[in-house]
Parts: sequence; structure tokens; C-alpha cells
Amino acid sequence: MANANSFSILPLSPALISNLDNLGYHEMTTIQAQSLPQILEGRDLIAQAKTGSGKTAAFGIGILYKLNPSYFATQALVLCPTRELADQVANELRRLARFADNIKILSLCGGAPMRPQIASLEHGAHIVVGTPGRIRDHIGRGTINLSAVQTLVLDEADRMTDMGFHEEISGIVSACPTRRQTLLFSATYPDDIRKASAAYLNNPAEVKVEAQHNAQQIEQRFYEVGFDQRNGAVAQLLRHYRPVSTLAFCNTKIHCRELAAELREQGFSALALYGELEQRERDEILVLFANQSCSVLVATDVAARGLDIQTLGAVINVDVSKDTEVHIHRIGRTGRAHDTGLALSLCAPNEKKWVKLIEQYQGGPVQWHDLAGLAPAAEGPLSAPMVTLCIMGGKKDKLRPGDLLGALTGDAGLTKEQVGKINVFEFMTYVALDRRVAEKAYARLCGREDSGNIKGRSFKMRFISAV
Repeated sequence: MANANSFSILPLSPALISNLDNLGYHEMTTIQAQSLPQILEGRDLIAQAKTGSGKTAAFGIGILYKLNPSYFATQALVLCPTRELADQVANELRRLARFADNIKILSLCGGAPMRPQIASLEHGAHIVVGTPGRIRDHIGRGTINLSAVQTLVLDEADRMTDMGFHEEISGIVSACPTRRQTLLFSATYPDDIRKASAAYLNNPAEVKVEAQHNAQQIEQRFYEVGFDQRNGAVAQLLRHYRPVSTLAFCNTKIHCRELAAELREQGFSALALYGELEQRERDEILVLFANQSCSVLVATDVAARGLDIQTLGAVINVDVSKDTEVHIHRIGRTGRAHDTGLALSLCAPNEKKWVKLIEQYQGGPVQWHDLAGLAPAAEGPLSAPMVTLCIMGGKKDKLRPGDLLGALTGDAGLTKEQVGKINVFEFMTYVALDRRVAEKAYARLCGREDSGNIKGRSFKMRFISAV
């Protein structure tokens, strides 16, 4: 007999259930168990759940349940706040859709060339995943037809509102049929979003998964610090705990920039991520952090939403958040899957009232520790284990990760273990190399020029650094 959290209790096709099993989806997560029955009934939904809770599969299964592959029209539209999140969602939907032949999923985001997107739309797509600005552009040009959309998903709705996408979303909603299912997923659900989204939803069911974390999995430590001593305290924490990757949260972009610059001056590889960066800069910063060429990413909450960094050694709250759910969301980025995580919070005297709210929320006192007792754990700077080689060529030049791995393990003489993540974008490629051998590999690949040979073709190359 199937247990209460088994996908087999849902009215899904055997092929879809078999594919879920192959993908490792053996039991529903809390958000899936609470939302899928409502979604499959065709109800509109407001679901409050944090990143990593399984929400993509929840709405993905809902979309695929009623999709007709033989009808070649856009039957589902998923809106995401950033290109990174849209790409993650599109890839996950492709995995979920493997059980059926010929389901076409298209990603439409800003920062990518328009012409290939228009060509892809001419061939048609069953599911479109995109950012609000770019989808609005396509509607304005008449290159996308949303008249057959049966499911509209607003993913990370709170973040889209934070980023000022309200007008674009209104325009997109009005281009979709009034008879449709709308699914809204959000980590937090404050009153302003409740008011803004009311017009898009028809008698929605509401589901909320409490954003609590397992205390055994995430160790939380709080340190009292003077308001002006916070930046120095961050460096002290990093020297003591020496995490490979740290996400440090500040409440303002000015503080982000200041802290990242101060850490770099002290020899840390640190970068700042905040709302007003161009897409290319944002892409580059995220690549460097994800491939371990940057040890510390200093970010605002708005900029860090939608990040999917698998292995994160520590989260540092440089400022305590005034919103308890945001605090829980921040620390939940460490200790993913079965890893243990470390969440370190600095608290100025005037922020103690926010800590009291955290204690109420988690139903117990926080653990206070003394900064004075934290000595450096080792000598020397905490440098990132990798450096990134930027190659001036990408998908448009038909470069593939295998080509680069071949050149680096062949001509450049590296082992596979010395090559890290390879990210191929439209016009650029980023390759992480072991810091200890990177210069030597570059010299062998390029000779005396600043161009290297890949598949018999010459590409300009340079190192980019977070120090």
C-alpha cells in the first residue's frame, strides 16, 4: 500500500510516476504534498515556501499533468525574477518532461540576444520560462502568443515585486486568457504582494510551509558587536572558521560594496552582489562564486534570491534582518541536502529586538558567543582554491565543455581533477582551474600570446580574479 507522501496516490500517468522515480523523487516534500492535490484539481494557489523545498517540481508536475504535447502552442508560462532562476527552472522542467516525447520548453530571458529567441518562438514551444522584462518585450513585438496559456506560474513573486516588475507582470497577465490556472510561489508573502496579486488570482487555495531549519543540521551562533566594528568582525569570523564559500548578507548595497572592498584589501577573494548590476556582471560574479574562484559573496537579500549554490560553508548575517522569515531564508542556504551548515550572525546593540523576534519564531533562545575568543585557525590569507579563465568564445562559436576539457587536459597538461566548473554562455566561456597550476596551464595553452588554441581555433583568454 502506498504511503501518504507517495506520488502514486496522485492521479498521474504511470509514465510520469516512473520518471519521477528515476529522477529520485520517491516521496513528496511538504510543499508538494500540500499543494499538488489543489494544483491537480485546477485551483489557483498561493504557496509560501523557501528555495530548496521542491516547489519547482510541484508546479512542474501540475503543468505536465494537463499539457497536451500534440497541441503545439504555449500552454504554460513560468515567470522568474532572474535569468539564473529561469535557467534552473527550465532545466528541471526538461528533466520532469522526459517521460513524454516532444515536449518543447523554451527559456526567454533578458541579457541574451533577441533574434535566436524569436526564431525559437516561430518553431513553437509548449512551455515558456522567462523573466518579466523579456516576456513583455516579446508581447510588445508580437513574437509570442499567450492566448492558449492554461497555467501561469509566478515563481519567487516577492522577489519580482522587490525588483520593480509589477507593471510588466500586469501586462503579461492581461495577455493570458482569463480562464487559466494561476500558481503563485513566494518565500515571504507580505501585505503589499497580497494586494498586488489579488487581481491575478481566482479564489486561491493557500499553502504555507513553515520555514524552520533542523538545529542539528545548521549551527547558529550570535555575536554582539559595535555598529562600526562589523566589517572587522566579518574578517575575524572568516579567519577563524575558514569556510571555502561564504555568503555574507548586508541590508544595503553601499555596505555590500564597502565590506567586499575592505575584505579584498585584507587578502580575501570577495565580490559584492546587489540589485543594480548589469546582467553580464551579475553572471560573472555568480560564476566565480559557484566555481570557488571567489570565497566570499557579499549580497543584499534582493540580489541573493534565486541563487542556487550547492555547497556553502557558512552564511554570515552582517546585519540582523528585521524580518524573521528573511533570516530563516538566509540561513537555510547553508546545510543543504545532508550537509551540516554554519550560520553566524553579528548583532549591534540596537538590533537585539530583532533577535528577540527570531527567538519567538524558532521557539527557543539563540546561542550567544564571544568574538574575543576567536583566534585565526591558520596563518596566511584565505584564498579561493580556484581561479577562472575567461575565454572570448561561447555557444555562438559552437564551443562545448568537452572541447575545453580536452584542450586543458591535452595541450595544457592538467588532470581532470585540476579543472573545475565550465560555464559556456552565448559569447563567453568561464573555466575554473586549480589556483596552484593555473598560470602554468595558461602559459602552455597560449605560448607567448594571450590567445589559446581550442579545436584548432584561436580564442583570446584572460584570468579574472576576485582579489
